[in-house]
Amino acid sequence: MKIGVSTFVTDHGIRPVPLGRALEERAFESLFIAEHTHIPVERRSPYPGGGELPEEYYRTLDPFVTLSTMAAVTERLLLGTGIALVAQRDPIITAKEVASLDLVSDGRAVFGVGIGWNREEMENHGTDPKTRGRLVDERLQAIRELWTKEKAEFHGEFVDFDPVYMRPKPVQRPHPPIFVGGGEGAFPRIAAYGDAWLANSASPDELAPQLERLRKVAGRDVPVTVYAAPETPEAVEGYQRLGVERVLFYLPTMPEAETLEHLDTMAEVAARFR
Repeated sequence: MKIGVSTFVTDHGIRPVPLGRALEERAFESLFIAEHTHIPVERRSPYPGGGELPEEYYRTLDPFVTLSTMAAVTERLLLGTGIALVAQRDPIITAKEVASLDLVSDGRAVFGVGIGWNREEMENHGTDPKTRGRLVDERLQAIRELWTKEKAEFHGEFVDFDPVYMRPKPVQRPHPPIFVGGGEGAFPRIAAYGDAWLANSASPDELAPQLERLRKVAGRDVPVTVYAAPETPEAVEGYQRLGVERVLFYLPTMPEAETLEHLDTMAEVAARFR
């Protein structure tokens, strides 16, 4: 069982360099970080977690700056977005950022993606929430073309460009793995474009029937990473029995001393499964 960490890296928590070093020193396998460019003051979209929206949602650092900083001080830690909001991102710029991260990290980039939930946020980027699913699908197709073709081109409803050169290409072949986040509505996207499912936190009992449905939609076994998995041996064992590839313990955003203490506790659980 692979065990990693998911978190929000912000301007009021532990900095990227000490966090990256601490994760690798404690033998965590991966780190997945959240992305939000901003949060509109006037917001109608309800927070999926319920209640007030935590302030870390509008204090997140840019994910690719953050992960590249961590790449410079680590050697083994996988560096992922969890999730990158593709509905709010230019596909050519995003393809270059992910490929650059993969290059500077010697092939450790993981591209976790999703369509997002904050309608007002995506509207500020010129995205129509009603068509964001189709938009994300096209952008993922275009990004893969840019990664894998020397002369890449794409002509779609939302993305359109004639042949272009785009370098660097990713170190990983054919490209960094694409982890598609979301619930069962994301299953067709996983089948078409995903290398893995980044599943929202769910108990092993809840996850088991979802995995069966995912196999039917995808027509294949799909590797699964569980986001914000409970930090208990019993829960990890349950995921292990289901054949889950990886669980991510959720690290709250805290100052450095508190973060290191919390990581020590999580590392004690993780050590039982190595």
